[in-house]
Amino acid sequence: MAQVSIVMGSDSDLPIMAKAADILDQLGITYEMNVISAHREPDEFFEYAKTAEERGIKVIIAGAGKAAHLPGMCAALFPMPVIGIPMKTSDLGGVDSLYSIVQMPTGIPVATVAINGAANAGILAAKILAVSDPELLKRLRAYVNDLKEDVKAKDAKLKEVGYKEYLSSK
Repeated sequence: MAQVSIVMGSDSDLPIMAKAADILDQLGITYEMNVISAHREPDEFFEYAKTAEERGIKVIIAGAGKAAHLPGMCAALFPMPVIGIPMKTSDLGGVDSLYSIVQMPTGIPVATVAINGAANAGILAAKILAVSDPELLKRLRAYVNDLKEDVKAKDAKLKEVGYKEYLSSK
């Protein structure tokens, strides 16, 4: 049974939203992924959001661009955490989406990550779940340690080969 639902209003968001799925895969967290539109198919959307809890979902990650209604509508119908990912748009670069998601009315909070910040949304979902899952918390600690070791390895390489060779090897 999935613990996280990753939802987007358009399949054009999939390359970004896949980054959340990649993190959840790395951490061994089950998820479902859906394309559903609060605007174009409101009946299906309402059914999806209202039944998420009974399907075992504990966190929803919702990506949205422009008016960015999807995260807020999920939060209005789903009683547990919703993480919004503002999508970069060609019109306003995603700032419109960011503003829309962070300005939810009182009582309808949506945690928000950076524009196109799906990897951080996956990590935040994992941290939320880790509050009650000691094994997941261990995997998160190992993930953070791997990030630290990666930075150390890059620094050592830079010191060894110098910046010109380092840049040319990228």
